[in-house]
Amino acid sequence: MTGEVAVLGAGMHPWGKWGRGFVEYGVAAARAALADAGVDWRDVGSIVGADTVRGGYPGYVAGATFAKALGWQGARVASVYAACASGAQAIHAARTQILAGLADVVLVVGADAAPKGFFRPAGGDRPDDPDWLRFRVLGATNPAYFGLYARRRMAVHGDTLEDFAQVKVKNAAAGALNANARYRKAVTADEVAASAVVADPLRLLDICATSDGAAALVLSSMAFARRHGVADPVRIRAVSTVTPTYPTTVLDLPDIATDSAAVVDPADGTFRASIARAAYEEAGIGPEDISLAEVYDLSTALELQWYEDLGLCGEGEGAKLLRDGVTAPGGRVPVNTSGGLASFGEAVPAQAIAQVCEVTWQLRGAAGARQVEGARVGVTANQGLFGHGSSVVAVR
Repeated sequence: MTGEVAVLGAGMHPWGKWGRGFVEYGVAAARAALADAGVDWRDVGSIVGADTVRGGYPGYVAGATFAKALGWQGARVASVYAACASGAQAIHAARTQILAGLADVVLVVGADAAPKGFFRPAGGDRPDDPDWLRFRVLGATNPAYFGLYARRRMAVHGDTLEDFAQVKVKNAAAGALNANARYRKAVTADEVAASAVVADPLRLLDICATSDGAAALVLSSMAFARRHGVADPVRIRAVSTVTPTYPTTVLDLPDIATDSAAVVDPADGTFRASIARAAYEEAGIGPEDISLAEVYDLSTALELQWYEDLGLCGEGEGAKLLRDGVTAPGGRVPVNTSGGLASFGEAVPAQAIAQVCEVTWQLRGAAGARQVEGARVGVTANQGLFGHGSSVVAVR
């Protein structure tokens, strides 16, 4: 397909709490991706940085920050911010430049040095900011939102605490096999149940941490890949960055109310479902074609929701899919073979890029003990605050 671009290189800085600046992490990931691609930094025609609001001006202009740290060489530069979808927006910008003929090779980098505890809105008084309002008016921290979402699944679909725990058990087992993961220890359902309650019904081990970390990709035109001696690279076939459609009838961060449906009928499906649907349509595939998925498991309950939003099962059937082993290693569609955010934690600008790194290694057959046999098509699913969609389809 003419819309494809090659993934020549993927690299990461291991995630954790390292006490250093995001630039150091991003440069390490970038150099790893360039080495993986066999591409010299001076041959990169553009660099796209996913921004971090925690890095001051350097974080707000991440593209230029990483270009300077790697050594000025005249490349084009762009910086993007879309909260947790920043990485997908960066991939989208890079792909667009390649397809437009503006650059043959583009480096995409996202890195963060996260605070301890849950994320808070940026400082200052902003009564017109829904993210600020949910904290100040409702006290609705991210874990509180995750807990409410889990309660809804329990009430509407019959999900149980044991179902949520098994998501963590599955992802922790995968993370134990991933050298880039922050948490590399398998856990049991009993350990999840015994961990402290954070936002009922969710326990500490049900909710992802905040982390330092970085991920990077080297993308190129298919023509460059062939000239570079890579005849059959992993290819990005679709990137979905869609926004919600009015009216929305499912409460979603950061908003504290849904849109009115009194005048206009609700859209056919939820916002999250529309993210994957747009990616499938662009790629010319369906959920039945997927070999594996990397999804945004801010909490165990939210992973189950993504199964449904990706079309891997019907509404309310996510827990059954998990119980039947469909999303486990060796299952029909393994989900979060990297270990997911359960094993990594959140490093916001890097998350969507890290998902594509994992899919790339899986499609290459280079994921080691985590390898999905015969993987040919991978999909990622993520979501950014304020209505940013994030889904990437990669094929081999």
